[in-house]
Amino acid sequence: MILPVSWTIVAIVTGIVIVAGATNGLAGFGFAVVGTMALATIIDPATAVVFMILPILAVNVSLVRDLSRRELRTCSQRFGPLIVAALVGTVVGMAVLDRLPEAPLRVGLGLLTLGFVATAQQRMPLPGWVSVGSSDFGKTPLAMVGIGGVSGALFGGTNVGVQLVAYLRSFDLSHSLFVGVVALVFLGLSITRVAFAGVFGLYPSAAVAGASVLATVPAVAGVAVGKQLRTAVSDRARRAAVLTLLSIIGLRLIAGGLGIA
Repeated sequence: MILPVSWTIVAIVTGIVIVAGATNGLAGFGFAVVGTMALATIIDPATAVVFMILPILAVNVSLVRDLSRRELRTCSQRFGPLIVAALVGTVVGMAVLDRLPEAPLRVGLGLLTLGFVATAQQRMPLPGWVSVGSSDFGKTPLAMVGIGGVSGALFGGTNVGVQLVAYLRSFDLSHSLFVGVVALVFLGLSITRVAFAGVFGLYPSAAVAGASVLATVPAVAGVAVGKQLRTAVSDRARRAAVLTLLSIIGLRLIAGGLGIA
């Protein structure tokens, strides 16, 4: 379902993108999952995933700029296997996106969202992924390839990249470097997705593609607002606000997929 264009829809979509951007600016993550899941409550989930590709790219470009050239080079070398494997996985995920039926996809996105909330309340990382990342094996190129491939496929098909976020969180990185590394990884994935979205014909119309381009502006503006608010809001309050928002979105997606809302 693609809603007819109206000023009301434009305002709702713009608001969602700004809130998602502000969430990312505040917490250092969450733009893709908040924006995609919120949009999926009002439009076809597959369209929501595709619509968010360009805004996700723009947000990560703005965040990567916070890294110095030395940090960019070091992170690219350190996490190279993870990034390459995730790129391949992303293409696989995108290839199957257009073949997934709407109702099951909506329920699946809702369950992924609630699963993220359930684990995020324990200082965000998923327990299983954290233990892998914290071990010696978890930091080897082989482990990075496995985690990157699986996580990339999931991100390519759903815009949910919590596995990668949790894995990177398990490394001993400062908050600013963590945010930059996450942005670097997802920037690479986003560039790949922009290219293959056209190859696979995932955009349902030129209007959706154009709207996706325009949505990059409020997305970046939202991130800037979130960054400004970061020092004024405690970490506990930020986390509570993000998880509450995601819980509501997740429940709404499941209800919609089951036909009860």
